[in-house]
Amino acid sequence: MAPRCVAVAHSGGRDSTALLHATLRQAAALDLRVAALHVHHGLQAQADDWLLHVQHQCARWADEGLPIRLLHRRLEGRPARGESVEAWARRERYRALAEMACEAGAQLVLLAHHRRDQAETFLLQALRGGGADALAAMPTSIVREEVTWARPWLDQPREAIEAYIAQHRLVYVDDASNDEPRFARNRLRLQVWPALTAAFADAETTLSAAAQRAQLDAQCLRELAELDLTAVAQGDALRIDRWSALSGARRANVLRAWLRGRGGAGASLIDRLLAELPRGHAPARWPIEGGELLRYRGVLAWRPVTVREAPMPSSPTLLKVDRPGIHVLDAWGGALHVEVAEAGGVAVERFTAPVELRLRAGAEQFQREPRSTPRSLKKQYQATGIAPWLREGPLVYCAGELVFVPGLGVDARALAAPGSPQWRLRWVPA
Repeated sequence: MAPRCVAVAHSGGRDSTALLHATLRQAAALDLRVAALHVHHGLQAQADDWLLHVQHQCARWADEGLPIRLLHRRLEGRPARGESVEAWARRERYRALAEMACEAGAQLVLLAHHRRDQAETFLLQALRGGGADALAAMPTSIVREEVTWARPWLDQPREAIEAYIAQHRLVYVDDASNDEPRFARNRLRLQVWPALTAAFADAETTLSAAAQRAQLDAQCLRELAELDLTAVAQGDALRIDRWSALSGARRANVLRAWLRGRGGAGASLIDRLLAELPRGHAPARWPIEGGELLRYRGVLAWRPVTVREAPMPSSPTLLKVDRPGIHVLDAWGGALHVEVAEAGGVAVERFTAPVELRLRAGAEQFQREPRSTPRSLKKQYQATGIAPWLREGPLVYCAGELVFVPGLGVDARALAAPGSPQWRLRWVPA
């Protein structure tokens, strides 16, 4: 059986050089292969030289019989408008590291952050007004997409790493951008940290300990949010009346957790929702990155926003439905799901000819129950409380007869006879 593989994120700098070397020294005894993962950010002219240094360093260690393999990636693209270079580089770096770890067969990636990094992160998050999740700073280990990211030196002082480098005479690269004050962490490190440690000698230790306590607080808040979500959730939405019955602190906590599962939201939007949701009942919407929040009939829902290149077809579309399956209809912004049903479906024999997809014209009548009175779609939607965003999609006709309406289902007049072969229709927006 091939040796297991552990990966080390290796920039070529002091900290990651020390961690990679220390990992290699232990690897043979543990029957491990080591993958050095290097990311070329493409932001500085020296980046090519850093990659060359890393290649020569890893080749030399391999010649010495150490079980090392180097993988490297160059980032493509640039930050989006309004996005900081730091945030973009961090996001893309971790994506590249995860891809390389997968290629190397490593489920564990070691990161060289140390105690001062942790203390600096805590301070930066506090200066940005962060809550417990932000103040928790960097976890010792975390699992994302089946990869464990671990920081084995998070309790070690920077001086210990410098001593290791000197002891083993390791050569590393210096990133000149670390001296540029336009980056917040650099300003903290160069201008604030010396004064802080001069006044409080144990600042690094105490701030790192504060981050650990914040991690415990954040975990408690997450567990409380999970309990509250079971009480206030209605499917994928939130019941506003149940949510409003919580205390103010718990309302904020569970709302933040619910939004986190939908891409997250900034503090200003959360404050706005806390103020506006309990006071209003009318339909409303709030834009959020990647989607929008919608209030309708006492629930708060989220839906992604897709950019349509063209409006829905104004003329009918013919669709051949000859077997169960998913019919993707990009022009209509979704997919028609056809499923075998024992009851509540449309007789299979009615699909011998292509079905017809149409936009609402305004005069359609829909019958909800077999013995009920057909009523306009508008009145049926209002009576059943179907949210406006669940009404979008084509009406389905068989031989000129309306059989299916998104959000309402199969027209009672089109229901198949009990026991006969039938298919259920379901519209799923993109």
